[in-house]
Amino acid sequence: MKFNALKLVALTTVFGLSLSAHASGIEALQKFNQDSNGLSGSFTQTVTSKKKTQTSSGTFKILRPGYFRWNYTKPYQQVIVGDSKTVWLYDPELKQVTKKSQAEALGDSPAAILSDRNALGSSYTLKEDGSQNGVNWVKATPKSSNAGYQYIRLGFKNNQLNGMQLRDSFGNNTNITFASLNNNPNVSATDFKFTPPKGVDVLSN
Repeated sequence: MKFNALKLVALTTVFGLSLSAHASGIEALQKFNQDSNGLSGSFTQTVTSKKKTQTSSGTFKILRPGYFRWNYTKPYQQVIVGDSKTVWLYDPELKQVTKKSQAEALGDSPAAILSDRNALGSSYTLKEDGSQNGVNWVKATPKSSNAGYQYIRLGFKNNQLNGMQLRDSFGNNTNITFASLNNNPNVSATDFKFTPPKGVDVLSN
């Protein structure tokens, strides 16, 4: 099993912000990056390639720095957990767990924006990217030529993060929308501890 980097968007993902009424998209994004220590909520993710479109949904929670848990519930169950050192991907149907170094798994991916507040400024160039249907967009372009993504767009509506759009190096598009967001969830590092269930295969990727 290979880690799906788009799922780790797992990660970019999120956000209940309370900002001034005239804050720009970049100002809203920077304030989120500065002030948000934890996040939780639900998400819907649609990945579109040349051959198919796939939609999935579930819930997530994040604790900065370095902790996240994404629970995919539809159309099938999967769990992705980052405990600040290792990323675990558990597929109940396959009875299989894949683990990988978190630093290697995230790199400059969108998930790094959520788990590391320093990743945004160090790895991306930001610019305002227009407004549509009341959503102000910010375009984040990776500074590295081998980041795996052409760009990430983050949209803010009524001073709250509304969604994300991503295009990877193969031209696949990912759209993520968020709901029931809480930027001050009651979570601790113990909530992100993962122990492989008995009877599953554990693979190192």
